[in-house]
Amino acid sequence: MKKVTGASRATETTQAGGLDKYFKISERGSTVGREVRGGLVTFFTMAYIIVLNPLIIGLAADADGNFLGGGKEPNLALIAAATALVAGLLTILMGVVANFPLALATGLGLNAFVAFGIASQMSWGDAMGLVVIEGLIILVLVMTGFRRAIFQAVPSALKVAISVGIGLFIALIGLVDAGFVRRTGVGPVPVQLGEGGVLRGWPVLVFALGLMLMVVLYARRVKAAILISIIVTTVVAVIVEAIADVGPFVGPDGAVNPTGWNLNVPEWNDNVVDIPDFSLLGEFSLLGAFDRVGVVTVCLLVFTLLLADFFDTMGTMTAIGAEAGLLDEEGMPPNTQRILLVDSVAAAAGGAAGVSSNTSYIESAAGVGEGARTGLASVVTGVLFLLATVLAPLVTIVPYEAAAPALVLVGFLMMTQVRQIDWDDLEVAIPAFLTIVLMPFTYSISVGIGAGFVSYVILKVARGRASAVHPLLWIVAALFVVYFAIDPIGGWLGV
Repeated sequence: MKKVTGASRATETTQAGGLDKYFKISERGSTVGREVRGGLVTFFTMAYIIVLNPLIIGLAADADGNFLGGGKEPNLALIAAATALVAGLLTILMGVVANFPLALATGLGLNAFVAFGIASQMSWGDAMGLVVIEGLIILVLVMTGFRRAIFQAVPSALKVAISVGIGLFIALIGLVDAGFVRRTGVGPVPVQLGEGGVLRGWPVLVFALGLMLMVVLYARRVKAAILISIIVTTVVAVIVEAIADVGPFVGPDGAVNPTGWNLNVPEWNDNVVDIPDFSLLGEFSLLGAFDRVGVVTVCLLVFTLLLADFFDTMGTMTAIGAEAGLLDEEGMPPNTQRILLVDSVAAAAGGAAGVSSNTSYIESAAGVGEGARTGLASVVTGVLFLLATVLAPLVTIVPYEAAAPALVLVGFLMMTQVRQIDWDDLEVAIPAFLTIVLMPFTYSISVGIGAGFVSYVILKVARGRASAVHPLLWIVAALFVVYFAIDPIGGWLGV
C-alpha cells in the first residue's frame, strides 16, 4: 500500500482511483487537483502559439509565391486549427506514454527558420517534407539510444546550467513579450525599459499588476497562485479594454500601436464556437526538396533543424524534471526514453500536419510551479488544446500580458538551482556561465548548450585533461562547431 500524507490527499486518491495508480500521482507527492491546475496553467502560458504560429508561418510566401495552405492569400484560421489539434494530440500522448508534465506545440524559432530559411527556397509542401525527414532521423537516434547516451555523457554541472539558463531565457521571454522590456531598434543598447525607456500603456500595467499579485500569492503559499493570478489579471484586462479601447499592438491595417496588447486583445466574444478546418493536414512532399534545391542544400537545412531540435528538448526536459524534483542521481527524468520518443514523433508529426516541427515547451515549467508532477497535467493541457480548435475565441480572451507573469516567476524558481554549480572549478564554471548567459542573450536554447559543450571540451584540452572528455562529447562539440559555422560552410560549398 502506498503511503499518503494527510487526510485530504488520501480522500482525493481514493476518489481518483485508477488515475492515481496509472499516473503515480500520490507516489510523486501530488494530487489530482494540483495536476489539473498545473495543466490549466501550462495551457494558458503557451496558448499564444495558436495565435503566433499562424502569424509566423502563415504570412510568409514560399518560393512560388504561395502561402501555407496552397493559396495566394494567407489563411490563418486554417493554420491555427491545425496548430491546436497537433499540440493537443501530442501533449496527451506525452502524458499517457511518458507520464511527464511536459506539453508540446509548434517550436518557436524552428517555425521561423522553416518559413524564412527553407520555404523561401522551395514550396511549402517541400519545406514541410524536410521537417518530416528531420523528425524521422531524430526518431531513429532515439530508438538506437544515441540521443539518451549523449545526454548521459554531459557533466552534471552543465545540466544544471542548462536548467538555469532556460529559467533566465523564459523570464526574458515573459518580460519582452509583455512589453516590460523592449528592443530599442537604435543605438548601442539592444533593450530598454518599456517604450522609450518608460512604462507606457495599459497592457504593461496589467502585466505588472499580474506579476505582483502572483508573487504575493506565491510568497504567501496560496494554492493555485499562478492560475488565480492569470484569471484575475484576465478579468482586469477585459475591463480595461472595455473602458480604454486599447486595441492590438499591430492593427488590421498593419499600423503599430506601441501601447497595444501584444497578441490577444482581451475582448468578450459572443461567438465562442467555430467549426475548425483541418484540410492542412498531410500537405507535405517528402522528397520534393531534393529536386528543388539539390542534395547538399537539403543536407545543410536538415542538419540545422536537427541540431536545434535535438538539444532543445533535452535541455527542456531536464529543466522541468529539476523543477519538479523528479531527476535521478544521474540528472535524468523518469521515463527519459519515452519522453524523447514522443518528442521525436512530434517533430515528424508537425511537418506532416503542415504546422512545422512540434517540440517540448519550457512553459510547462509554469504548470510544474503550480504543482504538476505527472502526465495527468499534460493530458489536461492537451484536452484544452483540442477544445481550442472549436473554442478559439475563448482562448483569445486571455491576453499574453496575463500569462507572462508565470514565466517570470518560474524563471526565478529555476534560477535557484545555480547554487549546485561549483564556481571554483573553472573547467565547468566557465562553460556553465556561457551556457546560462547565452540562452537569454541569443534568444536560443541550442546556442547556449552548444557554447557550453564547445568551451568545456576546449578547456579540458587546454588544461591537459582531454582524456576526461566523454567520446560522445567530442562528437557533439564538433557538430556544434559546424552548426555555428553553417553559413560560411554553405557559402564555401556554393549553396
